[in-house]
Amino acid sequence: MPKRIIMPKQGLQMTEGTIIQWLAQEGDAITAGSPLFEMETDKLTIIIESTESGTLLKIVREAGETVPITEIIAIVGEPGEDYSHLLAEQGSQKEDKQEEAPSESAPTEALTHKQTDSGRVFASPRAKTRAAELGVDWTGLSGSAPEGWVIERDVLSAKAAQLLATPLARKVAELEHIDLSQIAGSGPRGKIRRADVVPSGGVEKRERRIVPFRGMRKVIAERMKQSQDENAQTTHRVSVRMTEATRIREAFKSENRKVSFNDIIALCVARALLEHPKMNVELTAEGLWYKDFVNLGIAVALDEGLVVPVIKDADLMSLMSLSEAAKEAAAGARGGQLPPDAYVGGSFTISNLGMYGLEEFTAIINPPEAGILAVGAIERIPVAVGDSVEIHPVLKLTLSYDHRVIDGAPAAAFLATVKRYLENPYFLL
Repeated sequence: MPKRIIMPKQGLQMTEGTIIQWLAQEGDAITAGSPLFEMETDKLTIIIESTESGTLLKIVREAGETVPITEIIAIVGEPGEDYSHLLAEQGSQKEDKQEEAPSESAPTEALTHKQTDSGRVFASPRAKTRAAELGVDWTGLSGSAPEGWVIERDVLSAKAAQLLATPLARKVAELEHIDLSQIAGSGPRGKIRRADVVPSGGVEKRERRIVPFRGMRKVIAERMKQSQDENAQTTHRVSVRMTEATRIREAFKSENRKVSFNDIIALCVARALLEHPKMNVELTAEGLWYKDFVNLGIAVALDEGLVVPVIKDADLMSLMSLSEAAKEAAAGARGGQLPPDAYVGGSFTISNLGMYGLEEFTAIINPPEAGILAVGAIERIPVAVGDSVEIHPVLKLTLSYDHRVIDGAPAAAFLATVKRYLENPYFLL
């Protein structure tokens, strides 16, 4: 009997995913656990493995389609089996594709690999095609996809690294859709300059560029609008002297133990949430869930949008343990290497944009959480100390919380505790 392969549920809050590319073709023999297709969710891009073994009889949903979870995307069985009843169940009206015999030059394997000293190196069909076009040896690349798979972005990054070009030349080439590999550079060591890309001295035309509004960007938009519509979001702001926190950080640095200000802030927030359980709450269908643990979300900015990996049981960690966990979470998120469950289960989120020079900002609550702390830049400013004025590093924090479940006084008390810990981090010991 033919079997269905459905769109998997990659996260507890996921409702759909976008198929980026198929890694197998109709007629291919596949096995359970083998890479089947590349999918983009609201959190990450991931390679999905087949749940069935047999022959890929039908690809029901094509690359580029956004598919709800639990919907049939492919059918696997024995060659010649009738699967029309499965399509009828799904309500699909698509006609079966006419089978075509592959030409001698056409690849018959969706999976390309090369035996190396360290094992098998895999590449997606799109990556192999781009590598051939650009003259890049993909077999020597380190893949950024799960299990070391080489995908298209790895090939493009490798090609860009081979070229010597000024930043302006690269930008103009991007706007004009010009392949820099076809340009002869006139600069030192053949470096490509702007004049080499556009000899006339100006960009003649800048075309309108439309990017499909789907996948991660679409889901982020929907959730942020949902958060604004459903939450009674209110904010409190406070300024914090970071003099002692700076000394703590320098002390760790002197021992070759690197911690960031964000690590220190995260530890202060985790401990403060334990002292203020009314802030560590989630509104559920059954009622208010006051959590006796702290799963701390750390916002990470990607080119595709903002993701929030979660550090589980952050309240049980030391400063160094929390620092290491935060670094691993951020690196994994940027490399697309975190499992889907690393993005769910958070109880409170920290969003830090201080590295961009923002003095302060207001962050939108990440549902179903009830609070988020926005961290601005640390600036050295004059501060009144008694009857004198001193220069101190000062940080501005903005707490956003859901006023439906948290009152103003408990929220203010929580923020005051975070401030007290940051100004006196020795209290954490």
